Amino acid sequence: MNNSINKTSIWPNQIVYEDNHILILNKLPSEIVQGDKTGDLPLSEKIKNYIKQRDLKPGNVFCGVIHRLDRPVSGLIIFAKTSKALSRFNELFREKTISKSYLAVVKNKPSKEKDTLVHYLIKNEKTNMSKAFNKPNKHTTRAELEYEVISSSDNYHLLKIKLLTGRHHQIRCQLSAIGSPIKGDLKYGFDRTNEGGFIHLHSYLLQFTHPIKQEEILISAMPISNDSVWSYFIKSNKLF
Repeated sequence: MNNSINKTSIWPNQIVYEDNHILILNKLPSEIVQGDKTGDLPLSEKIKNYIKQRDLKPGNVFCGVIHRLDRPVSGLIIFAKTSKALSRFNELFREKTISKSYLAVVKNKPSKEKDTLVHYLIKNEKTNMSKAFNKPNKHTTRAELEYEVISSSDNYHLLKIKLLTGRHHQIRCQLSAIGSPIKGDLKYGFDRTNEGGFIHLHSYLLQFTHPIKQEEILISAMPISNDSVWSYFIKSNKLF
């Protein structure tokens, strides 16, 4: 793929699953899912351009956004190729029947090897951040996740995380609340950024029953990255 196409399209090796209804992509941390105030081309438009060129489609291409990942986060994300798929998958997410697991690298090891974290979050619209509280009040939303420490290096620790709720910046906020901010996440308390502005949080596993094909789908993918920390943990763990 030449450079002129890459600016407005996706790389083919980012696609980890595709059928007539959906496309599952391994997102790069610099990419945005939907358009925002930056004016950068979002993944939804890049996918449209890619399918239009690949399949030589003369008309418009449909690409529906089902869920999102923060810009500095990498990993698996589902897009709908039809309006029917968009509606069905939106329902799956509302019913919380899609299982999502993440990998996170932190410098400060949590006090427990595995635990279920429950916090009550408030989103600040002005700063686009969430704050975690230990007790609920009328302004908070309950957030819950499970984590397990699965590997350690001399300086960092790899956590596997299963989301039980889907809140704004939930993993970033909850890990910061227990004193284990994600590597590179300056916004939530890590001491310095990563080169390129990404953070070490990766959506690595999706599991669900396809609502149209009624098939069990289990997809996993490693970060598309030359980062030495990711490389160390990927090579030393049989995660993929």
